[in-house]
Amino acid sequence: MVAGFYRTCVIDQILPHSPADYVRQPSVPTESPTLGLGHLQFEALITAARLSPNINDFALVAMLGLLGLRIFEACGATIDNLAEEHGHRVLKIRGKGDKTVLIPLPPAVARAIDRAVGSRVHGPILRNAHGVQMDRHAASRRLKALADEAGIRIARMHPHMLRHIFVTTMLDAGVSLRDVQIAARHADPRTTMPYDRARRNLDRHPNYILAAYMASGT
Repeated sequence: MVAGFYRTCVIDQILPHSPADYVRQPSVPTESPTLGLGHLQFEALITAARLSPNINDFALVAMLGLLGLRIFEACGATIDNLAEEHGHRVLKIRGKGDKTVLIPLPPAVARAIDRAVGSRVHGPILRNAHGVQMDRHAASRRLKALADEAGIRIARMHPHMLRHIFVTTMLDAGVSLRDVQIAARHADPRTTMPYDRARRNLDRHPNYILAAYMASGT
């Protein structure tokens, strides 16, 4: 974490070089160990959530997959955390290390949250079947149910898969590693780098490009 801090200072031209350059650090896997969803699977999941009669489902999937929140951040978010900053709707969250950050809300996410909140003015954004704050266990059950509804065949659905797709989608879309690191709130860019699996991304396989090009004749 300290080495990542100094590296960021060098990138931002605050320091000429990192004093941690020659510190031996533990190796980081070259690929993310998390088996994330593919883009098509995520689209199916968010569609199932949007159509679900449970008003919390769309907000849950949007907060995890489109904002990249960790599950404890999404479940802990309250209506009082919603605000406006310089014309942007934002969600104030308390993340790792007890750091408070402002997360801008794209329109689709704002609509999902508004649907979950309804006319309430206080309390948690996400609630369980009993009307109280949703916890990670209830969230995991809802995600599994949505995955089943969407026809997603996956051995074990868990919340971090949506944070994983949040990061990999930005990398696949060509967003710079530095910007993805900031969006994911990774202290060290080496934590972000293993997510970049674009070269083995089946959603971008040339077969699909060829099929789309030849669609008029098939």
